[in-house]
Amino acid sequence: MTIIRVGLDTSKHVFQVHGVDENEQPVLRRQIRRGAVEKFFAKLPSTRIGIEACGASHHWARLLRGLGHEVLLMPPQYIKAYVKRSKNDKIDAEAICEAMSRPTMRFVPVKTAEQQAALTMLGVRDLLVKQRTMLINAIRGHAAEFGVTAAKGPKQITELLARLASDEDVPGLAREMIGVLASQLNGLDIKLKALEARLMTWHRQDQTSQCLATIPGIGPIGGVSFALKVPDAKAFRSGRRFAAWVGITPREDSTAGRQKLGRISRAGDEDLRRLLVIGATAVIRAAKPGRTAPWLMGLLARKPKKVAAVALANKMARIVWAMMVSGETYRRPAQA
Repeated sequence: MTIIRVGLDTSKHVFQVHGVDENEQPVLRRQIRRGAVEKFFAKLPSTRIGIEACGASHHWARLLRGLGHEVLLMPPQYIKAYVKRSKNDKIDAEAICEAMSRPTMRFVPVKTAEQQAALTMLGVRDLLVKQRTMLINAIRGHAAEFGVTAAKGPKQITELLARLASDEDVPGLAREMIGVLASQLNGLDIKLKALEARLMTWHRQDQTSQCLATIPGIGPIGGVSFALKVPDAKAFRSGRRFAAWVGITPREDSTAGRQKLGRISRAGDEDLRRLLVIGATAVIRAAKPGRTAPWLMGLLARKPKKVAAVALANKMARIVWAMMVSGETYRRPAQA
Protein backbone atom coordinates (compact mmCIF):
# COMPACT_ATOMS: atom_id res chain seq x y z
CA MET A 1 0.00 0.00 0.00
CA THR A 2 1.39 3.39 -1.07
CA ILE A 3 -0.24 6.54 0.21
CA ILE A 4 0.08 9.19 -2.49
CA ARG A 5 -1.94 12.01 -0.88
CA VAL A 6 -3.13 12.96 2.59
CA GLY A 7 -5.72 15.51 3.63
CA LEU A 8 -5.18 16.88 7.13
CA ASP A 9 -8.01 18.73 8.89
CA THR A 10 -6.53 20.70 11.78
CA SER A 11 -8.13 22.10 14.93
CA LYS A 12 -7.13 23.06 18.46
CA HIS A 13 -6.99 19.56 19.93
CA VAL A 14 -8.15 16.90 17.44
CA PHE A 15 -6.78 16.37 13.91
CA GLN A 16 -8.41 14.22 11.20
CA VAL A 17 -6.31 12.38 8.58
CA HIS A 18 -7.60 11.12 5.23
CA GLY A 19 -5.20 9.35 2.84
CA VAL A 20 -5.66 7.68 -0.56
CA ASP A 21 -3.54 5.21 -2.52
CA GLU A 22 -2.49 5.20 -6.19
CA ASN A 23 -5.98 3.95 -7.12
CA GLU A 24 -7.59 6.92 -5.37
CA GLN A 25 -9.08 4.60 -2.77
CA PRO A 26 -9.22 5.69 0.90
CA VAL A 27 -6.66 3.68 2.87
CA LEU A 28 -6.03 5.95 5.84
CA ARG A 29 -8.76 7.42 8.03
CA ARG A 30 -7.67 8.31 11.50
CA GLN A 31 -8.27 10.83 14.24
CA ILE A 32 -5.23 11.89 16.25
CA ARG A 33 -4.61 14.24 19.14
CA ARG A 34 -2.60 17.39 18.67
CA GLY A 35 0.33 16.13 20.72
CA ALA A 36 0.65 12.97 18.58
CA VAL A 37 0.69 14.68 15.15
CA GLU A 38 4.47 14.97 14.82
CA LYS A 39 5.06 11.41 16.01
CA PHE A 40 2.42 10.03 13.61
CA PHE A 41 3.76 11.74 10.49
CA ALA A 42 7.36 10.98 11.42
CA LYS A 43 6.53 7.28 10.93
CA LEU A 44 4.58 7.87 7.71
CA PRO A 45 6.57 7.53 4.42
CA SER A 46 7.14 10.81 2.59
CA THR A 47 3.98 11.91 0.77
CA ARG A 48 1.95 14.97 -0.25
CA ILE A 49 -0.09 16.53 2.54
CA GLY A 50 -2.82 19.12 2.05
CA ILE A 51 -3.88 21.54 4.79
CA GLU A 52 -6.48 24.30 4.82
CA ALA A 53 -4.78 27.71 5.08
CA CYS A 54 -6.03 28.84 8.49
CA GLY A 55 -4.73 29.52 11.98
CA ALA A 56 -1.40 27.77 12.70
CA SER A 57 -1.39 26.12 9.24
CA HIS A 58 2.01 27.62 8.37
CA HIS A 59 3.44 26.18 11.59
CA TRP A 60 2.22 22.69 10.74
CA ALA A 61 3.42 23.05 7.17
CA ARG A 62 6.93 23.90 8.35
CA LEU A 63 6.91 21.05 10.87
CA LEU A 64 5.72 18.43 8.35
CA ARG A 65 8.17 19.66 5.72
CA GLY A 66 10.91 19.14 8.26
CA LEU A 67 9.81 15.50 8.44
CA GLY A 68 10.33 15.10 4.69
CA HIS A 69 6.75 15.56 3.44
CA GLU A 70 5.54 17.86 0.66
CA VAL A 71 2.98 20.19 2.22
CA LEU A 72 0.44 22.27 0.29
CA LEU A 73 -1.78 24.98 1.79
CA MET A 74 -5.11 25.81 0.14
CA PRO A 75 -7.60 28.66 0.68
CA PRO A 76 -10.69 27.46 2.61
CA GLN A 77 -13.10 28.79 -0.03
CA TYR A 78 -11.49 26.57 -2.68
CA ILE A 79 -11.96 23.47 -0.52
CA LYS A 80 -15.62 24.14 0.28
CA ALA A 81 -16.75 22.98 -3.17
CA TYR A 82 -15.50 19.45 -2.42
CA VAL A 83 -17.40 19.02 0.85
CA LYS A 84 -20.16 16.44 0.36
CA ARG A 85 -23.47 17.17 2.04
CA SER A 86 -23.14 17.67 5.81
CA LYS A 87 -19.95 18.82 7.48
CA ASN A 88 -17.72 17.04 10.00
CA ASP A 89 -14.01 16.44 10.50
CA LYS A 90 -13.92 13.27 8.36
CA ILE A 91 -15.73 14.94 5.47
CA ASP A 92 -13.49 18.02 5.74
CA ALA A 93 -10.31 15.91 5.61
CA GLU A 94 -11.64 14.03 2.58
CA ALA A 95 -12.50 17.33 0.86
CA ILE A 96 -8.99 18.63 1.48
CA CYS A 97 -7.52 15.44 0.05
CA GLU A 98 -9.73 15.71 -3.03
CA ALA A 99 -9.16 19.43 -3.58
CA MET A 100 -5.37 19.18 -3.59
CA SER A 101 -5.53 16.66 -6.46
CA ARG A 102 -7.13 19.14 -8.87
CA PRO A 103 -4.70 20.37 -11.55
CA THR A 104 -6.13 23.92 -11.45
CA MET A 105 -5.99 24.24 -7.66
CA ARG A 106 -4.20 27.32 -6.32
CA PHE A 107 -1.95 27.00 -3.30
CA VAL A 108 -0.79 29.40 -0.59
CA PRO A 109 3.00 29.83 -0.21
CA VAL A 110 4.25 28.62 3.16
CA LYS A 111 5.70 31.45 5.22
CA THR A 112 8.89 31.09 7.21
CA ALA A 113 8.93 31.65 10.95
CA GLU A 114 10.86 34.89 10.38
CA GLN A 115 8.20 36.17 7.95
CA GLN A 116 5.43 35.39 10.40
CA ALA A 117 7.35 37.05 13.22
CA ALA A 118 7.64 40.23 11.13
CA LEU A 119 3.92 40.04 10.34
CA THR A 120 3.14 40.18 14.04
CA MET A 121 4.43 43.77 14.02
CA LEU A 122 1.66 44.74 11.58
CA GLY A 123 -0.99 42.86 13.56
CA VAL A 124 0.04 44.39 16.86
CA ARG A 125 0.15 47.88 15.33
CA ASP A 126 -3.37 47.52 13.93
CA LEU A 127 -4.64 46.39 17.34
CA LEU A 128 -2.96 49.29 19.14
CA VAL A 129 -4.39 51.79 16.63
CA LYS A 130 -7.89 50.37 17.21
CA GLN A 131 -7.44 50.59 20.97
CA ARG A 132 -6.23 54.20 20.65
CA THR A 133 -9.32 55.07 18.59
CA MET A 134 -11.57 53.45 21.22
CA LEU A 135 -9.92 55.43 24.02
CA ILE A 136 -10.15 58.72 22.11
CA ASN A 137 -13.83 58.13 21.35
CA ALA A 138 -14.50 57.25 24.99
CA ILE A 139 -12.75 60.42 26.21
CA ARG A 140 -14.66 62.57 23.73
CA GLY A 141 -17.96 60.96 24.70
CA HIS A 142 -17.48 61.45 28.44
CA ALA A 143 -16.24 65.02 27.96
CA ALA A 144 -19.23 65.90 25.78
CA GLU A 145 -21.55 64.90 28.65
CA PHE A 146 -20.22 67.97 30.48
CA GLY A 147 -20.27 70.29 27.48
CA VAL A 148 -16.55 70.06 26.68
CA THR A 149 -15.80 69.37 23.00
CA ALA A 150 -12.87 69.72 20.59
CA ALA A 151 -12.22 69.56 16.86
CA LYS A 152 -11.94 66.20 15.11
CA GLY A 153 -8.67 64.31 14.91
CA PRO A 154 -6.45 62.49 17.42
CA LYS A 155 -4.10 65.50 17.67
CA GLN A 156 -6.90 67.59 19.20
CA ILE A 157 -7.29 65.27 22.19
CA THR A 158 -4.44 67.03 24.07
CA GLU A 159 -6.34 70.33 23.93
CA LEU A 160 -9.51 68.57 25.08
CA LEU A 161 -7.77 67.05 28.11
CA ALA A 162 -6.23 70.42 29.02
CA ARG A 163 -9.66 72.08 28.91
CA LEU A 164 -11.15 69.34 31.06
CA ALA A 165 -8.41 69.72 33.65
CA SER A 166 -9.01 73.47 33.97
CA ASP A 167 -12.82 73.42 33.83
CA GLU A 168 -14.13 73.72 37.38
CA ASP A 169 -17.68 72.97 36.24
CA VAL A 170 -16.70 69.36 35.52
CA PRO A 171 -16.97 67.23 38.70
CA GLY A 172 -13.69 65.99 40.13
CA LEU A 173 -14.74 62.34 39.87
CA ALA A 174 -15.39 62.70 36.14
CA ARG A 175 -12.01 64.34 35.60
CA GLU A 176 -10.37 61.55 37.56
CA MET A 177 -12.01 58.81 35.50
CA ILE A 178 -11.18 60.54 32.21
CA GLY A 179 -7.62 60.88 33.51
CA VAL A 180 -7.45 57.09 33.79
CA LEU A 181 -8.32 56.83 30.10
CA ALA A 182 -5.79 59.57 29.28
CA SER A 183 -2.99 57.68 31.04
CA GLN A 184 -3.82 54.56 29.01
CA LEU A 185 -3.79 56.68 25.85
CA ASN A 186 -0.33 58.03 26.65
CA GLY A 187 0.96 54.51 27.18
CA LEU A 188 -0.47 53.41 23.83
CA ASP A 189 1.14 56.37 22.06
CA ILE A 190 4.55 55.42 23.47
CA LYS A 191 4.15 51.80 22.37
CA LEU A 192 2.95 52.84 18.91
CA LYS A 193 5.93 55.13 18.37
CA ALA A 194 8.35 52.38 19.39
CA LEU A 195 6.61 49.83 17.15
CA GLU A 196 6.52 52.17 14.16
CA ALA A 197 10.24 52.85 14.64
CA ARG A 198 10.89 49.09 14.38
CA LEU A 199 8.71 48.91 11.27
CA MET A 200 10.69 51.73 9.69
CA THR A 201 13.94 49.93 10.54
CA TRP A 202 12.63 46.79 8.84
CA HIS A 203 11.46 48.89 5.88
CA ARG A 204 14.92 50.43 5.37
CA GLN A 205 16.51 46.97 5.34
CA ASP A 206 14.09 45.43 2.80
CA GLN A 207 14.61 46.28 -0.86
CA THR A 208 11.09 45.29 -1.96
CA SER A 209 9.46 47.44 0.71
CA GLN A 210 11.61 50.45 -0.23
CA CYS A 211 10.77 49.94 -3.90
CA LEU A 212 7.00 49.79 -3.29
CA ALA A 213 7.08 52.85 -1.02
CA THR A 214 7.96 54.98 -4.05
CA ILE A 215 4.46 54.42 -5.47
CA PRO A 216 2.20 57.43 -4.70
CA GLY A 217 -0.25 56.36 -1.99
CA ILE A 218 1.66 53.32 -0.75
CA GLY A 219 4.25 54.63 1.73
CA PRO A 220 6.42 52.65 4.19
CA ILE A 221 3.57 50.86 6.01
CA GLY A 222 2.04 49.76 2.71
CA GLY A 223 5.44 48.71 1.38
CA VAL A 224 6.14 46.60 4.47
CA SER A 225 2.65 45.06 4.35
CA PHE A 226 2.89 43.96 0.72
CA ALA A 227 6.48 42.75 1.09
CA LEU A 228 5.54 40.53 4.05
CA LYS A 229 2.11 39.31 2.94
CA VAL A 230 3.06 38.60 -0.69
CA PRO A 231 6.31 36.61 -0.50
CA ASP A 232 6.05 35.46 -4.14
CA ALA A 233 4.29 37.83 -6.54
CA LYS A 234 5.20 35.55 -9.46
CA ALA A 235 2.56 33.12 -8.21
CA PHE A 236 0.05 35.44 -9.92
CA ARG A 237 0.02 35.33 -13.71
CA SER A 238 -1.05 38.95 -14.16
CA GLY A 239 -1.69 42.18 -12.33
CA ARG A 240 -5.43 41.68 -12.70
CA ARG A 241 -5.27 38.32 -10.95
CA PHE A 242 -3.28 39.93 -8.18
CA ALA A 243 -5.87 42.72 -7.86
CA ALA A 244 -8.62 40.07 -7.79
CA TRP A 245 -6.76 38.26 -5.00
CA VAL A 246 -6.70 41.49 -3.00
CA GLY A 247 -10.45 41.82 -3.65
CA ILE A 248 -10.35 45.14 -5.45
CA THR A 249 -11.92 43.94 -8.74
CA PRO A 250 -15.67 43.86 -9.55
CA ARG A 251 -17.73 40.84 -8.55
CA GLU A 252 -18.99 39.09 -11.70
CA ASP A 253 -22.42 37.51 -12.15
CA SER A 254 -22.50 36.80 -15.88
CA THR A 255 -24.45 34.21 -17.82
CA ALA A 256 -25.57 33.38 -21.37
CA GLY A 257 -22.87 35.59 -22.88
CA ARG A 258 -24.05 38.66 -20.99
CA GLN A 259 -21.49 40.24 -18.71
CA LYS A 260 -22.75 41.70 -15.44
CA LEU A 261 -20.27 43.35 -13.09
CA GLY A 262 -21.16 44.51 -9.59
CA ARG A 263 -19.32 45.95 -6.62
CA ILE A 264 -15.80 44.90 -5.71
CA SER A 265 -15.57 41.34 -4.43
CA ARG A 266 -13.82 42.23 -1.13
CA ALA A 267 -12.18 38.82 -1.20
CA GLY A 268 -8.64 38.28 0.02
CA ASP A 269 -6.66 40.28 2.54
CA GLU A 270 -8.77 43.06 4.06
CA ASP A 271 -5.76 44.97 5.41
CA LEU A 272 -4.04 45.22 2.02
CA ARG A 273 -7.28 46.34 0.40
CA ARG A 274 -7.81 48.97 3.10
CA LEU A 275 -4.27 50.31 2.66
CA LEU A 276 -4.78 50.61 -1.09
CA VAL A 277 -8.07 52.50 -0.75
CA ILE A 278 -6.70 54.81 1.94
CA GLY A 279 -3.63 55.51 -0.18
CA ALA A 280 -5.77 56.16 -3.26
CA THR A 281 -7.95 58.54 -1.25
CA ALA A 282 -4.84 60.48 -0.19
CA VAL A 283 -3.68 60.74 -3.81
CA ILE A 284 -7.11 62.02 -4.90
CA ARG A 285 -7.16 64.57 -2.09
CA ALA A 286 -3.93 66.06 -3.45
CA ALA A 287 -4.93 65.78 -7.13
CA LYS A 288 -4.40 68.92 -9.24
CA PRO A 289 -4.60 69.50 -13.00
CA GLY A 290 -1.15 69.28 -14.58
CA ARG A 291 0.25 67.22 -11.70
CA THR A 292 -2.22 64.32 -11.78
CA ALA A 293 -2.72 61.74 -14.52
CA PRO A 294 -5.35 62.93 -17.05
CA TRP A 295 -7.31 59.67 -16.78
CA LEU A 296 -7.75 60.21 -13.04
CA MET A 297 -8.78 63.85 -13.47
CA GLY A 298 -11.30 62.74 -16.09
CA LEU A 299 -12.62 60.03 -13.78
CA LEU A 300 -13.00 62.53 -10.93
CA ALA A 301 -15.01 64.76 -13.25
CA ARG A 302 -17.44 61.91 -14.02
CA LYS A 303 -17.59 59.83 -10.86
CA PRO A 304 -17.82 60.35 -7.08
CA LYS A 305 -14.49 60.47 -5.24
CA LYS A 306 -15.09 57.15 -3.46
CA VAL A 307 -15.68 55.36 -6.76
CA ALA A 308 -12.55 56.97 -8.21
CA ALA A 309 -10.58 55.91 -5.13
CA VAL A 310 -11.51 52.26 -5.66
CA ALA A 311 -10.58 52.49 -9.36
CA LEU A 312 -7.23 54.03 -8.46
CA ALA A 313 -6.67 51.38 -5.78
CA ASN A 314 -7.21 48.73 -8.46
CA LYS A 315 -4.58 50.37 -10.63
CA MET A 316 -2.19 50.68 -7.67
CA ALA A 317 -2.55 46.94 -6.97
CA ARG A 318 -1.50 46.15 -10.54
CA ILE A 319 1.47 48.52 -10.25
CA VAL A 320 2.51 46.81 -7.00
CA TRP A 321 2.42 43.41 -8.72
CA ALA A 322 4.41 44.65 -11.73
CA MET A 323 7.09 46.17 -9.52
CA MET A 324 7.36 43.12 -7.28
CA VAL A 325 7.78 40.87 -10.31
CA SER A 326 10.22 43.09 -12.21
CA GLY A 327 12.08 44.58 -9.25
CA GLU A 328 12.00 48.02 -10.90
CA THR A 329 11.34 51.27 -9.07
CA TYR A 330 8.30 53.41 -9.77
CA ARG A 331 8.45 55.68 -12.82
CA ARG A 332 5.91 58.47 -12.88
CA PRO A 333 4.01 58.47 -16.19
CA ALA A 334 4.78 61.34 -18.54
CA GLN A 335 2.01 63.95 -18.62
CA ALA A 336 0.31 64.38 -22.00
